[in-house]
Amino acid sequence: MQDDRVTLVSDELSADVSPLGAELVRLDDAVGNPLLWNGDPAFWTGRAPLLFPIVGGLAGGTFRHRGRAWTLPRHGFARRSTFALVDRGTAHVTFRLETSAETLAHWPFAFHLDVTHALDGARLTTTAEVANHSDEPMPTAFGFHPALRWPLAGAGPRAAHLVRFAAPETARIRRLDADGLIDPEPRATPLHGDTLALEDSLFAEDALIFTDLKSQSVVYGAGEVRLRVDFPDMPHLGLWTKPGAPFLCIEPWQGWADPAGFAGEITAKPGMVTLAPGETRRFSMSVTLEFAAP
Repeated sequence: MQDDRVTLVSDELSADVSPLGAELVRLDDAVGNPLLWNGDPAFWTGRAPLLFPIVGGLAGGTFRHRGRAWTLPRHGFARRSTFALVDRGTAHVTFRLETSAETLAHWPFAFHLDVTHALDGARLTTTAEVANHSDEPMPTAFGFHPALRWPLAGAGPRAAHLVRFAAPETARIRRLDADGLIDPEPRATPLHGDTLALEDSLFAEDALIFTDLKSQSVVYGAGEVRLRVDFPDMPHLGLWTKPGAPFLCIEPWQGWADPAGFAGEITAKPGMVTLAPGETRRFSMSVTLEFAAP
């Protein structure tokens, strides 16, 4: 897919987007410092996969719809699907995934998913539009999964990096069990007010999952270098890395993994939204490079 990548350029950023998963695979600042993880398989091959039509894992790897069991991989099939190029320019590109025999083998709904990446100065915005072309309501989830460098170039040591939320997050968080499902026991928030001091021990039990989120943005970084992540359409958030890995995933979501023991229909899966026949739902996030006083 290397030759099929689309390069985007603004005065302050440059990016590459692959048709495989419509995934952002490179994001650099104006002098070439990488802001996005490079997919080194020594840690994790992902870079910024898109999660659709589910977020997280399913109990037993299956969901139920109208009494039939269907299989779906963790985070759905979009990230492993090749999208068609719809539109491109110097600073934007749109890719589309549509219903096919491959999708219908795992997802019994007709849809299209349009993904647009656009640069505007120091901001990258990714917008996903999901349309239901079925003659019945379609449950769906969607998630962003960008892996940002940890540490960021010029931001000081790894241990100095913080995530500052737009509001104090006092609600208890969720964790995953050994099967990748939501553990039934909520945990105390690891934040101090609106701030999370990053350390590897936070991720010894996989992701931090915020299902009762007040914030619609966070600021990540240290020293004078910051990345502001805005997610106005996304009510949930995951933070994840592998302990010791040089990236942090800041993941705005609509939806999350099955709760342990869940055996209901996909329409009852917690965190899903339902699109009426003919309805389109928009999900978006942006990453903005900022320079601020320490």
